[in-house]
Amino acid sequence: MIYFDNSATTKPLASVLDTYRTVATEFYGNPSSLHKLGDKAKAVVDQSRAQIAAILGCKPDEIYFTSGGTEGDNWIIKGTAMAKRQFGKHIITSSIEHAAVGNSMKQLEELGFDVTYLPVDHRGFVDPDDVAAALRDDTILVSVMAVNNEIGSIQPIDKIAEVLKDRPTVHFHVDAVQSVGKGVRDLITNPRVDFLTFSGHKFHAPRGTGFIYAKEGRRIEPLMAGGGQESNMRSGTENTPGIAAMAKALRLAVTDEDKKVAREQAIRTEITNYVKKFDHMRFFSELTPDFAPHVLTMAIQGVRGETIVHAFEQEGVYMSTTSACSSRSGEESSTLAAMNVLQSDAESAFRISLDEENTMAEAKAFEKAFDKVYAGFERMRPQKWTATASQK
Repeated sequence: MIYFDNSATTKPLASVLDTYRTVATEFYGNPSSLHKLGDKAKAVVDQSRAQIAAILGCKPDEIYFTSGGTEGDNWIIKGTAMAKRQFGKHIITSSIEHAAVGNSMKQLEELGFDVTYLPVDHRGFVDPDDVAAALRDDTILVSVMAVNNEIGSIQPIDKIAEVLKDRPTVHFHVDAVQSVGKGVRDLITNPRVDFLTFSGHKFHAPRGTGFIYAKEGRRIEPLMAGGGQESNMRSGTENTPGIAAMAKALRLAVTDEDKKVAREQAIRTEITNYVKKFDHMRFFSELTPDFAPHVLTMAIQGVRGETIVHAFEQEGVYMSTTSACSSRSGEESSTLAAMNVLQSDAESAFRISLDEENTMAEAKAFEKAFDKVYAGFERMRPQKWTATASQK
C-alpha cells in the first residue's frame, strides 16, 4: 500500500501513540482537580504547552488547546467578530480558504458582517496589493492561509504582514494547518501575525487535537463557555493524553525539517517529471519554491477525479481529488474555481500529498501504477487537446 493522502490526514506515529497510552494510563486525573492526580495531569498539560511555545518561539500563555483546525478557525474568526464588532464589521479573506474559514465567513455575513473575498491569480496566489486596496476604516480582521490545501501554493504572508504593519488594530489570522514541517516556519511566525491555527492529525498526532497561537494583547471572545479551562478562553476538560501526544508529534515533525522537506521535494519532482511525459495531463501545482514540497495536484483530462482516485486505489495507491473535505460531498474545488480553471479540468483533478515517511521507492511504484491506470483511460481521454496560455 502507498499512502499519498497526507494532506487529508496523517498516520499517528507509533511513538506518539505510546505517549498517548502512557499519559492516558498514568495521568488520568482531571487537570482541574485539586488532588495529586489532578496536579500531575495539569503538569503534563503545562509542559506540553511550554514545549509547543518553544518550537514556535512564543510565550506558553499564547498557546490554547482545541479539538483541531476547524474549531481553531471558527474560534479565531468568530471570536474576533464578537470582540471587535463595536469597532467595525468588515473582514478580508481569500477565495481559496479552507471550508472552516469560508463557511465561518458566510455565517458572519448572515449576522450583518461585510466580507471581502480576494481573488487569486491563475497560479493560486493572493496579491498583497489587493489586501491593501480592500482595507477600510472598519476592517477588523484579515484571514489568509499559509499553504493552500488543494494545490500547495504558499501565500505571501510576509508581504501581507508588511501591508498590515501600519494597521495594528486589524487582526491578522493565518490558517497554518498545512504548514507544519514544510519549511515555512519563518513565514508563519512573522511578528505581524496575530493568530495561527494548527491541527494535530496533519502532523502524525491523534485526531481531535489542535491548538491556536493568539498573540498577547489581542482580544478574541471564547466560543466554548463552561468551567473556565484554558485561562477561561476554551472551556471543557482538557484532552491530556491527546495534548501530550500532539506536543511530541510537533517536536518530531520539526526535527531535521530541512532534510524531510528535501526528501518530499525530490519525490514530488520525480513524479512530476515522469507524468509530464504523458499527453492530456494538466498540472495545478508547480515545482517552484513558492509551492509547498508535499502537494502535487494534476488532472488526466477527460477523466473525472473520483474515477482516477478509485482506479489508483485498485493498484494500492491512496490519494484524494483536491480536498478530502469536499471529495466525499462532491463539491467543486474552490481553489481551482478561483483560479478560473476550466470546469472540465477541475473535475478531473486529483491530489498527491506526501510526508516524511514516503519514499522514492514508492514514487517508482506509483509510476508503474500510473502507466496501467493511464492506459486504462485511453477511450475516455480527448483525442486532441491544445492548451491555451492560461492552461499551460
